[in-house]
Amino acid sequence: MLFMMKKTGFILSILALAGSITTVKAQNAFGDLDENNTITTAVPFLLIAPDSRSGGMGNAGVATTADGNSAHWNPAKLAFLPDKSQGVTLSYTPWLSRLVPDIDLAYVNYYNKIDDRQGFAITMRYFSLGEINFTGNDGEDLGTFNPNEFAIGGSYALKLFDEFSVGIGLRYIYSNLTAGQSVSGLQTQPGTSFSSDISAYYESDKFRLDDMDAKWAAGINISNIGAKIAYTESGDEDFLPTNLRLGGAFTMIFDKYNEFTIAVDANKLLVPTPPIRDDNGNIVAGEDPNVGVITGIFQSFGDAPNGSTEELREITYAIGVEYWYDHKFAVRGGYFYEHETKGNRQFFTIGAGLKYNVFGIDMAYLIPAKFDVKSPLENTLRFSLNFDLEAFGDQGGQE
Repeated sequence: MLFMMKKTGFILSILALAGSITTVKAQNAFGDLDENNTITTAVPFLLIAPDSRSGGMGNAGVATTADGNSAHWNPAKLAFLPDKSQGVTLSYTPWLSRLVPDIDLAYVNYYNKIDDRQGFAITMRYFSLGEINFTGNDGEDLGTFNPNEFAIGGSYALKLFDEFSVGIGLRYIYSNLTAGQSVSGLQTQPGTSFSSDISAYYESDKFRLDDMDAKWAAGINISNIGAKIAYTESGDEDFLPTNLRLGGAFTMIFDKYNEFTIAVDANKLLVPTPPIRDDNGNIVAGEDPNVGVITGIFQSFGDAPNGSTEELREITYAIGVEYWYDHKFAVRGGYFYEHETKGNRQFFTIGAGLKYNVFGIDMAYLIPAKFDVKSPLENTLRFSLNFDLEAFGDQGGQE
């Protein structure tokens, strides 16, 4: 039984979510560094930047100052939220709108600074892939279905020292792409798994730099560590998008009204790289990707068929800047780079934010870096809303 989508961009959309439009099997023993050899995983929606602040900074966020959406970028930052912080964030992103008009990501997050050393967050993300028309082998109409994926989880952070914290996260993942239809003779099923995050964050005290205050921060987050997902009863399983994020940020505080931050992140998927195979399917370069999760994490640092050069190409980079005026109005910009043989996502971002009493509003917009190449990410626009429950309570008490 076959299934077809009403929109011809469905298959391209699924592949683009993993950061790739094509996957090429090279036919020679040495490979070609100019050939595409992208890494694909299940549930890549877990890697999509959910909020507009980091989305406006080129997807940099592992070491930026703590905010309500820290659970995604670095759970350890939750311990550095301002005292008595408590709130809800809502984010919405129309995704791949250039290809398909009804793919979108919704993100809801509750955060709470328990005391001066602890913080936690509860998050839910829901990813809708639009509407699919299912047809049988003879073209008969089998109805429509809206494939969807979601993840629900919690994160906790603890300060071990005044400048250093650690964080953990745990989430349940559900991915239903085919409504249980039989595809190519295989009975499909929703994929489910659990994953965890391990993170750390360091934020320096303020120090004097010439005639102004400054501070710096560094962070690391290994996210989506978990069991593989199976979509059929045959037992075939796919890796989760286990990801290593490492970065730093430097903030200059010119005076009580003006503050400027520059942040840099580096990311690497901790998933085996596809090997190069000959016409008979035998591996001639690289390593067998059919390994366990933990083995795959360690293997991912040295299994690229073309050696260290290709391994370095698997690292993506994000750089972002943020300017705040009076902690009420922000302007942001950023750049994201992924090598053309590993997915070719290269784009600039711009964004803005506004805080007013109990509400905060952020927006981000994506601009492809290569204007001569049509990108499925073109015109991506993110919206985020933050509702400060503590400020709301204070206002109610004053009334």
